[in-house]
Amino acid sequence: MTGDLQFSWELSGSGWATCRIADGSSERKDFVSYCTDALADLLHGVAGLYGPTTVQRVSFDLEPAEVRWVLRGRGSDVDIAIYRFPDMDASFGVPDEEGTLSWSSSQTRSVLGHAVVEAAQAVLREHGEDGYQERWVRYPFPTAALQDLRRFHVRDDECQREHDMALP
Repeated sequence: MTGDLQFSWELSGSGWATCRIADGSSERKDFVSYCTDALADLLHGVAGLYGPTTVQRVSFDLEPAEVRWVLRGRGSDVDIAIYRFPDMDASFGVPDEEGTLSWSSSQTRSVLGHAVVEAAQAVLREHGEDGYQERWVRYPFPTAALQDLRRFHVRDDECQREHDMALP
């Protein structure tokens, strides 16, 4: 738990993960398919908030639905909006607002970055790289993406919390 933001990513079966995000007032849980490299995409999206691009989009395939995370950076804050679309194949290129807003929150980039790093590290600790690949099937554990996000978070947010820097 990081502040009032909670985030978890748990491998819940062969090719499936349970993604949960919650703040002090609401919660969102999705069962994400391995049809995309979802955890890597999320790590890259949050890491992108540390660069010049202020909006990052990450899509998760729920077979057949899509949830699209829209992360809008405002200085050191991030507005998180999660939109749901009924069909991933039909929603490509569709504006965010045409989906159903299913969860939103405003957090500091530090809190979001920390929560996502911690969740990814927990997956790696539990399964290891080989176990992750075996369960996620299509994609290896996103080691480089985790390293990048962790490095940006520690450096730019000056996070004083402990991080498991010994992980790959």
